[in-house]
Amino acid sequence: MSAWFGRKFRQVGNFDRAVNGAVGRIPVTAVDRGMLRLTQTADRGVLWAGIAVLLAARQGSTRRAALRGVISVAGASFTVNVVLKSLFARRRPAAEALPAARRLLRFPTSSSFPSGHSASAAAFATAVALESPRAALVVAPLAASVAYSRVHTGVHWPSDVFVGAAVGSGVALATRRWWPVRVSDEAQARLVREAPALVDGKGLVLLVNPVSGAAGYDPYDDVVAALPAATVYRTEPGRDVVEHLETLLAEYTGEVRGVGAAGGDGTIAAAATVALRHDLPLAVIPAGTLNHFARDLGVYDLLEVVDSTGAGEAVAVDIASVELETATGSRTHHLINTASLGAYPDLVRLREKWQGRWGKWPAFAVALIIMLRRAEPIRIRFEDRWHDVWFVFIGNGPYHPHGAVPAFRSRLDAGLLDVRWVRADVRFSRSRAVLALSLAAIGRSKVYGERQVPELTVHLNEPESVAADGEVLGAAVRVHFSIAGQVTAYRRDESNPRWANRPRPHHRG
Repeated sequence: MSAWFGRKFRQVGNFDRAVNGAVGRIPVTAVDRGMLRLTQTADRGVLWAGIAVLLAARQGSTRRAALRGVISVAGASFTVNVVLKSLFARRRPAAEALPAARRLLRFPTSSSFPSGHSASAAAFATAVALESPRAALVVAPLAASVAYSRVHTGVHWPSDVFVGAAVGSGVALATRRWWPVRVSDEAQARLVREAPALVDGKGLVLLVNPVSGAAGYDPYDDVVAALPAATVYRTEPGRDVVEHLETLLAEYTGEVRGVGAAGGDGTIAAAATVALRHDLPLAVIPAGTLNHFARDLGVYDLLEVVDSTGAGEAVAVDIASVELETATGSRTHHLINTASLGAYPDLVRLREKWQGRWGKWPAFAVALIIMLRRAEPIRIRFEDRWHDVWFVFIGNGPYHPHGAVPAFRSRLDAGLLDVRWVRADVRFSRSRAVLALSLAAIGRSKVYGERQVPELTVHLNEPESVAADGEVLGAAVRVHFSIAGQVTAYRRDESNPRWANRPRPHHRG
């Protein structure tokens, strides 16, 4: 075996010397000056940090690509420069073998194996490709040039570059265990063939929340211009959106063929409640800050709403209900995204505070760690047993991935609730949860539980806050969750050839 390894190492050494010799004989040109500048710009990841800033300027896939790229570069740099270079000592190529115009002024003194620049370049390019293949078409050639520049300037052997690039790509691919990549930009759902076509919004009653999105922007005028035949109103401060929509429907003199809303998830949830009550199709216009439901539905801008309502293209989506029993009675709310008990509302508030800067999953992970440090456990009873838990998460539909932090929905019509919780009744539960999360093994930890059920009843030993779709509903001693029914929600059928030349929203990768 040792003889076999010896032969292989000699073959690699012969290959390295042959390539470096061939590169050293390349005539000096203006390319040498460019390679020197490029390889120096990539020192300490400065080049990739600058590109990440440019990618992060736009929301959506490019911002996620920037964040995943920065994380991957950090992981690759640590793995190569701190771990592998300490284990493998290798001399760098002789600088004298190169023309003077091609040599770096500061020749590196650390181990040659493997190449840290190549690792960072490959890590960043691979991470960008996972989130935004279009952006990767620009980044990948640049990353390959940086990797080659290490041989061209004589500071690395080719095998150093190949191994460094392999390590960097591996680190970037490994980030998927902690931060899953969304393959599709919309959850699956059953097509509804009989949805009415609302050309120009005719027969559609819409409420626009003018303060739900970006500060200073009121989408009302844009909605009216895009759907001129629709009946459009603004929400009124302090007035319940469900009651407002019900009044508008009662006063409408024509045939109401659909109901909708432009706003955030709270406004959309109110419109979904009315749509479910009256068996009307739902038009969702994403005009909030986060637009979780619209993103899972696959509706990213007003143009898609115009297209789908005008063509009568729609899917069936589940709407869940939350029945709260308090000391004074009971009341029911409808749920389009998620609900929670315990410290989860605090976790959501922290995540939403940071997710615009870091991305949803990293913000969630940090918020979870902070929440576990601050939270007090609650005692609940479900499945005929009492449990001490830090929080309970209830999703309207199965979330992906299973056995991990929920990131996005895979289906909108499964007829199931996604229930997840973190136990507080095992020793060192906080530390075990944080450790399992950091190792991407939370799904195999004893502190974690998960079920998918059509309904769930939770009893509490004392009143606890219940939150739904990011809003605190109040304190309850008993909560019943169930799938209340389905509504028809407009969504453009991207397989329809008529949309082939339609501009695609920038959120899609």
